Amino acid sequence: MTALRPERESAPYGGEAAYGGAESFEAEDFRTRPPVDPPQQWYAPPQAQPQETDYPQGDWYGRRDHAEPTYEPRSRTPYGEPFENYEPTAYQAAQPSGYEPAVHEHPSVDTAQEHPPIDEETVALRVEEARRLAAEAEAIQTPPAPGGRAARRKAARRHGRHGGPLGARAGSGAAHGPDKPLGAASAPLSRVEARRAARARKPSMGVVASRAIGEVFITTGVLMLLFVTYQLWWSNIRAQQQAGREATSLQEEWKSGKRAPGAFEPGQGFAILHIPKLDVVVPIAEGTNKPKVLDRGMVGHYNSDRVKTAMPQDKTGNFGIAGHRNTHGEPFRYINQLKPGDPIVVETQDTYFVYDMASILPVTSPSNISVLQPVPPGSGFTEPGRYITLTTCTPEFTSKYRMIVWGKMVEERPRSKGKPDALVQ
Repeated sequence: MTALRPERESAPYGGEAAYGGAESFEAEDFRTRPPVDPPQQWYAPPQAQPQETDYPQGDWYGRRDHAEPTYEPRSRTPYGEPFENYEPTAYQAAQPSGYEPAVHEHPSVDTAQEHPPIDEETVALRVEEARRLAAEAEAIQTPPAPGGRAARRKAARRHGRHGGPLGARAGSGAAHGPDKPLGAASAPLSRVEARRAARARKPSMGVVASRAIGEVFITTGVLMLLFVTYQLWWSNIRAQQQAGREATSLQEEWKSGKRAPGAFEPGQGFAILHIPKLDVVVPIAEGTNKPKVLDRGMVGHYNSDRVKTAMPQDKTGNFGIAGHRNTHGEPFRYINQLKPGDPIVVETQDTYFVYDMASILPVTSPSNISVLQPVPPGSGFTEPGRYITLTTCTPEFTSKYRMIVWGKMVEERPRSKGKPDALVQ
C-alpha cells in the first residue's frame, strides 16, 4: 500500500489557510483588485528539453518538496481476510511465485473448472469443417458468363433464369442462396412459384414447332443425301455390273452358236459397242426403254414405230443408239471429247463394223428426230450411206437438251479375220 502523502505546507499552496483556515475566505474585493497586466508575448519560446539525467530526484512530477512514494506489503486479502488465514486454490498454487489474486477472483472458486483447458483435437475438427463448408460454397457459386448478350443467355438457359437450375429451390439443402448458410435446407416453393417453375420447364409452342421443323429439315436432308449417293454412286455400280454380265453372256452365246443374226426382242442384247478413246465397252440392246435397257447400263437401239433406224449390217441407212450421260453406268459421259477420225466399233456375232467420228451437234431439242434420218441434216453428209448416230442428254445431270455425235462406216470386218486395228492398238 502507498502511504498517504503529507499535505504541503509551503507558501505556494497557502498553508493552512488554503485548506479551510480562518483566513481562507477573507480576501479583498475583486472589484477593487487592480487589473492584471496582459502577457508581453503570445507564446513561450521553446526551451530545451531536459535530459533524463537532468530531472531532479523526486516523485513522478519531479518535485523535490514531495516525498518519494512508498509501498507496504499487503496485510489482508482483497476480501478483508488476513493473509495468515488465506489458503490458495490449486490453480493459484500452480502459479509462479509472487502471484497475487485479482480482485474478481474468489478463493473458493476453482478457476481450472471455470475455464477448462482447450481441446486441440476439437479445434482442429472445427477448423476442418469450416474449410470444407467454404469449399462447398465456392463450388456451388456459378461464375458470371463472359462475353456479350448471347453468352449470358446461354448461361441463363443452363443455370436457370436467376443464376441456378430451375429445380434448385425445390431441393432439400441441394442449393443455397446468397444469404442462406451452408447446410440449411431450402424453403419449399409456394404454389405460385411451383407453377412458374413448371411453366419454365415446359417448352413453349414456338420451341416445339421449331424442333419439329428442324427434325423435318434434317430428315429431308438425310433422304436427299441418300438419294444423291444412290444416283451418283450406287446406280453406276449396279448398272455396270448388269451390263458386264450381259456382255459376257452375249459373247458366250456367240461362241456356242445359239443365237443367229436377225430380229431381236425389246431389251434383248445383240451387239457390243467399243469406243477405244473413252475406254467404253457396253452391250447394245433392242429399244430405248429406260427400266429395261438404259437404266441397266446398256445402250439402246432406236427401233420403234415413231423412230426407226437401220441396223449395222444394212447396206444403207443410219444406225441410231442412245445412252445415259450421267448415272446408271453413264456410258456416254465423255462423248463430247471425241474428235473427227476417232474410231467407233460395233461388234456383232460374226462381224466388226468400224466407224470414224465425223461431226458433233452440242445442243439440240429432245423432239428433234431429224438427226436420226438416213441422211441427217447438220451432220455434213450429203448422200445416202452407212452412218451411226449417238445421242445423249446435255448438260450433265439434266435431260433438258440432247447432244448428237455422227460417224461414217469405214470398215466391215468379219470375225474370222480377227479384230480390227482400232481394237488391237
